[in-house]
Amino acid sequence: MTRSDDEEVDVPDPWTPLTRPRSSRRPSPPPTRRQVLRAAGLGIAGLGALGATAACGTPGTAPAAGAPLPAASPGEVVRLQYWAWLKDLQKVCDVWNAKNPSVQVEAVWIPGGNSGGYQKIFSALAAGSGPDLAQIEVRTLPSYLLQNGLADLSAYGFGDVIGSYDEGLASQVRLDGRLWGVPQDSGPIGFFYRTESLEAVGAQPPSTWEEWLEVARAIHGNDAGHWIDSFNAGDPTTFISIATQAGATWFKPEGEEWVIDMTDDATAAVATLFDTALDEGLLNTALPPFSVGWFAAAGSGAIASLVSGSWADALIEGTTGGEGQWRVAPVPTWASDPSLTKAVGSSYLGGSTAAITSTCAHPREALAFATWMTTDPEGIDAMIQYSGIGWSPASDYIGKARQQPSEFFSGQSYNTEVFQPAAQQQRTDWTWSPVTLQAINIVADAFRARLTGGYRTCLDALAAAQPQVVAAHRDKGLAVRAAS
Repeated sequence: MTRSDDEEVDVPDPWTPLTRPRSSRRPSPPPTRRQVLRAAGLGIAGLGALGATAACGTPGTAPAAGAPLPAASPGEVVRLQYWAWLKDLQKVCDVWNAKNPSVQVEAVWIPGGNSGGYQKIFSALAAGSGPDLAQIEVRTLPSYLLQNGLADLSAYGFGDVIGSYDEGLASQVRLDGRLWGVPQDSGPIGFFYRTESLEAVGAQPPSTWEEWLEVARAIHGNDAGHWIDSFNAGDPTTFISIATQAGATWFKPEGEEWVIDMTDDATAAVATLFDTALDEGLLNTALPPFSVGWFAAAGSGAIASLVSGSWADALIEGTTGGEGQWRVAPVPTWASDPSLTKAVGSSYLGGSTAAITSTCAHPREALAFATWMTTDPEGIDAMIQYSGIGWSPASDYIGKARQQPSEFFSGQSYNTEVFQPAAQQQRTDWTWSPVTLQAINIVADAFRARLTGGYRTCLDALAAAQPQVVAAHRDKGLAVRAAS
């Protein structure tokens, strides 16, 4: 599992400017603060509105510092460090190192992003001694960009190969027309389910969310101690992923400002779905996915299914006695609601990049390694075998191991049947905000209050959270307004 969005969110203030001892060697001028914010959908206030943060400087406004850095000299051995929380990443690097003696990569393990890894990266970059490559989640990329912490990969020809990547992920690393990270993995969502649980009520995997609700009623009606899934109020990212699938746009650039809309029609549809399920007691609210209690419930059949990213397969395999009991189906869609005109077939949950930092002295070589790791079959297979990455970002290769049927999942070739098509059914216009992590925490608090009676519905909770998310943007000096 490579995502860290189920962990406690705690990132440093993204407005503390970085020192850049190697600034004279910066590969290309960083985008202006205005360009970055607008392109990322980050609209800004006038610099004069930055208030207290202005005293910290204005990241992204540094003057041009020179041409892209040249390649290493002939005979020079380049040594790179890659900070990441992937397990056994060094074994992947060793595959590369064996064939590339002039570019040697060392993996340095750090805690998961929000468990301390991001703090470590930020601190190192601020001290001018950061890694050459760093694992940064897609949703967190804008915060590092605003810190001038990333190398512009467009200056090194990454645009020539970006077509080798999944279109949805490529769109997530393209800001201001430039490319700021190498997609590393992701998680198209699917419907994991116990066959016995659905067969017990004569149900098939639901093809729409309306059918999902009916299956949930059948399961809970058959046994009050059984539920179709859990509702994890402390981690609303699954809710956000489904809202994205429905066509929601929470963070939208418009002119010079952000427009925040967390209660649009698509989000309201998702909120209504979950409110109905919660009010009828169809979802377990005590056992977050992958908690100790959840594994016990999933093993006994008390939890019948799970909507999650493709990477959840490895975790579900941890359920006791689960082999041959589980299968995977496409995630339910919003096809039964024709008003959701922007709805798509799937969505992503989680996803990381191999970002090349602005302090990297050899971005060309770092990019060559990162591109190999994420598009070359040898690199992808090594990442799956040793690091257990989520879904491959390459558009034409999912990995040798994932082309085979799975004994645990009832002999099903679920990767080719479910997740390969799901990866092609993604939104390409969703934009993360520079205060994404704060926004997720705010929504989590509101959803917790929904479960304890603080708010009557999920939509009420989101409506209450929205002003706080707006304020979080404003606190960072961003021009922002609520859509309604």
